[in-house]
Amino acid sequence: MASPPTVIDPALLYSVLCDDVRREENGKFILLGLFETIGAREFPAVHPTLFVVNGWVGGAGSFRQYSRILDPSGHEVARDQETPFQLPNLKSRHSVIARFNNLELPQPGEYAVEVLLNGDLKVRYSLVVEQS
Repeated sequence: MASPPTVIDPALLYSVLCDDVRREENGKFILLGLFETIGAREFPAVHPTLFVVNGWVGGAGSFRQYSRILDPSGHEVARDQETPFQLPNLKSRHSVIARFNNLELPQPGEYAVEVLLNGDLKVRYSLVVEQS
């Protein structure tokens, strides 16, 4: 009887917020407008487009990832669809790009970006939303 394949959780090498993502012919990604802060004149506000780009390395197996954004009180204001991906071996790498359109920002404050792998929180970092 064959044993089940070994699953090794990957490490999150990077998680970046940006305005746009493009891909060159050679496969490299170009990230445009990296940021940690969003300014708005009035609230509630709507941010037109936000990308969360996550890079996974050093794992093996099948995984599911999603990103979400929480308001200052901890309520989820946006969540992307769960993205399945495979890492055939420990040298494999994979990038997951989440696009959030028309992100509703009810108030200024410190929002949180969370990245989850197979339902487990892997990283949480601040997205500051301020009145400009």
